[in-house]
Amino acid sequence: MIAAEGVALARAGRRVLNDLALCLRPGELVALIGPNGAGKSTALRVLAGLVPPDRGRVLYEGAPLWRLAPRARARRIGWLAQAARAAWGMTVREVVALGRLPHGDRAEAPVERALDALGLSALAATRIDRLSGGEAKRAMIARVLAGDPRVLLLDEPAADLDPAAAFAVMRLLRRTAAEGRVVLAVLHDLALAARFADRIVLLADGSVVADGAAERVLTESAAGRVFGIRFGADHAVLPA
Repeated sequence: MIAAEGVALARAGRRVLNDLALCLRPGELVALIGPNGAGKSTALRVLAGLVPPDRGRVLYEGAPLWRLAPRARARRIGWLAQAARAAWGMTVREVVALGRLPHGDRAEAPVERALDALGLSALAATRIDRLSGGEAKRAMIARVLAGDPRVLLLDEPAADLDPAAAFAVMRLLRRTAAEGRVVLAVLHDLALAARFADRIVLLADGSVVADGAAERVLTESAAGRVFGIRFGADHAVLPA
């Protein structure tokens, strides 16, 4: 449904993405992993149409993404920023309802479904700036879900979450993908990636160096070499 073909991008004289090639299909939860500075967040921004590449192209359903008007693109592609925060005096429900802006409606059903899916119904009337970091992160994920996008691009959706909440969010993302949507999530927790992702894409120096199931990517020759780590049983990370 969405693909990057030969995408290259430089910032401040530094090559951030280098001939990035990535195809994302409906029905898969894909984990994007890689060391700091590998280009993961930039890749999501390019796929979301927020940053144009210097070279190459992004396709949505076989057509150039830039052909979609911004509002039409926002209805189809939901994006969660790495540092998504809300410091405003808005309630959780009001923040989640922002996900409906591209649709130009005030539909309540998708907002309530998103609140329920993230376990936030009881906090819906609470000001978001009074929540814990993990609760606020779940509210920002709910905002993306409320927009009912076909493609979800999530930068570190498990960050700030305790283990139980992280597992719940990853299970939700897997169910969302199973509904026929595209879900791409940047993850730093390799155990979460191994447990929940249908497919793992390993990025290094702005290029894909491995793409496939955990058994193929979380190996000494792929992720081990890129991260400088070793793997034990069940993809447990060991000191190098």
